[in-house]
Amino acid sequence: MELSNLKPAEGSKQSDNFRRGRGHGSGNGKTAGKGHKGQKARSGAPRIGFEGGQMPLYRRIPKRGFLNRNTKDIVAINMSRLEVFEDGATVTIDAMKEVGIIKNPKDGVKILGNGELTKKLTVQANAFSATAKEKIESLGGKAEVI
Repeated sequence: MELSNLKPAEGSKQSDNFRRGRGHGSGNGKTAGKGHKGQKARSGAPRIGFEGGQMPLYRRIPKRGFLNRNTKDIVAINMSRLEVFEDGATVTIDAMKEVGIIKNPKDGVKILGNGELTKKLTVQANAFSATAKEKIESLGGKAEVI
């Protein structure tokens, strides 16, 4: 390897700022890649989404509802999914991730009362439904809100 034959890695150079309109020998002379005449060949071509004065599509389509910025994305888990833990174990959000019950806790985890639980567990989550809390405590476990 010598300095005279060094090249950048394949695909690493992605630049679109080469010199346009510098003669036909440059491969991008004369019309500088803009073709012949027309609105798009001239300076001040219209913005993206402009439809020549016709009402643009993004304004013709009706808008519905709104997006609440303060909403929380809570992951719901049924009681039956907690059967994988041993009797007397402490179930945390990290423990549920390790076992594969949840992949991404997002804004929180809520335990729901669907299914049966046969083990005494200490469950730590962001929220519990009333039936889930009742089922956990009836078996001698604890439902701790974190």
